Parts: sequence; C-alpha cells; structure tokens
Amino acid sequence: MSKDSPEKKIAKKGEVQPIASRAEIDAFLSKVREMVPAALGGQRGRLVFALDATMSRQPTWDSACQLQAQMFEEAAKIGGLDVQLVYFRGLAECRASGWVAQPERLGALMERIDCRGGHTQIGRVLRHVRKESEQRKVQALVYVGDAMEEPIDDLCAGAGELGLLGVPAFMFQEGGDPIAENAYREIARLSRGAYGRFSPGAAKELAELLRAAAAYAAGGMKALSDLSARQSGGAQKLLRQMS
Repeated sequence: MSKDSPEKKIAKKGEVQPIASRAEIDAFLSKVREMVPAALGGQRGRLVFALDATMSRQPTWDSACQLQAQMFEEAAKIGGLDVQLVYFRGLAECRASGWVAQPERLGALMERIDCRGGHTQIGRVLRHVRKESEQRKVQALVYVGDAMEEPIDDLCAGAGELGLLGVPAFMFQEGGDPIAENAYREIARLSRGAYGRFSPGAAKELAELLRAAAAYAAGGMKALSDLSARQSGGAQKLLRQMS
C-alpha cells in the first residue's frame, strides 16, 4: 500500500464477543428503531467498503474493482465521499486501508489484492467499523460477499451495535447461498441498513446497489430518495427496506 494510504491489520486482541441471546438482539432492535439517523452537517460522508476476498470471489473481483468508481461518481454529485477499503482472505488475514477520496486511488489499492482461500471474517469487519465510527462518525458500511461461515448470533450482536451508532450496513450478496442470505438480511435489519442480491457477473446490478449506498452515505435518506426518483432500481430496492 502507498505511504499516504497505509494498510493496517485489524487487530484480534479484545475482539472476542459473548454470544448474544435473542432477547438481547430484540432489545438492540427496539432501541435502534427509536433513533434518527445523524445528519451529515455539510461534511463529507465516510463509507467503509468491505469485501470478501476469499477464493470463491476471484471470478468477479475485477468487476468489483471497476465498479467502485461509480460510488464516487454518485457521491460527487451530492458532496463527496471518503472511503476506507477493508478486505479479508486467507488464514485470518483482515486488513484496512487509510481513508481515500479519489476513485483512482481506491482502484489502485484493490488492484494489488488477489483472492486467497479462507473462511469469512464478517465479525471482524463489523467490529472494525464500530471502532472507526466511535472515533469519527461513519455514515455507512457496504459489504460485498457470497458466503457466511461464522456464528450468526455473534454477527447479529455486532450488527445491533452498528445500529445503535447509526451506521447502517448495506449487505450485498453475490449468488444465492441461503445461509449467507439469512445472515446478510439479519445484519442489514439490525443495523437499519438494507440487503441486496446480484447474480455472479451481473455488473449492472452491483453497480446500482453501490451507487445507492454511496448516495446515502454522502447525503442521507434525501439523497437516496432523489436517486430513487431518477428510476434507479438499486436505490428503490434499498429505500423500500429503509423507509
């Protein structure tokens, strides 16, 4: 990674969380429903773009690298967006870049990453986003993956914590794995985000979802509503779930 966008490992220390009970998850959700999303106050939005870089994603990795530029293009119409790239792969490898504001810099970061075999680490991603937002507000998490191989209750607890911080998770699933779908939908629901699914290799579907998430991160519900009014299928899908 470049000096001005240093890559860092997401630390493991202190990350183990107790398994949440169903009652605790429901309590999280009850509190989240009472919250009003924080306004951006004229500041640039901040979005964490998290990717599953395990081997099953290799066939569509190049498309994801190219499509991320469209997030910036949509956000630029509203007021701009700073993005942090997070990815996991291999044996417990999970890394985060610095915050970047130019699509070409994010693209350069992604081009250096190759997919490697390993299990999902969604829980580490959720904990990382929570810590980032506690330091300085993060408007949204965008996650793109195709699987889930972790205890669902742990992920639900992490999603509920994001919801309490006002950080919606936009969970975009490649393919139709039912276990992943159930988990992604729960994470989206508990964080007050949204779920979307796209077919492998369906660049247009993913592009619309990414643009919609970027619009929200840069300008909140009004920006998402405005994009939906322009007949964006991705924005309409997310808006229906978040309204």
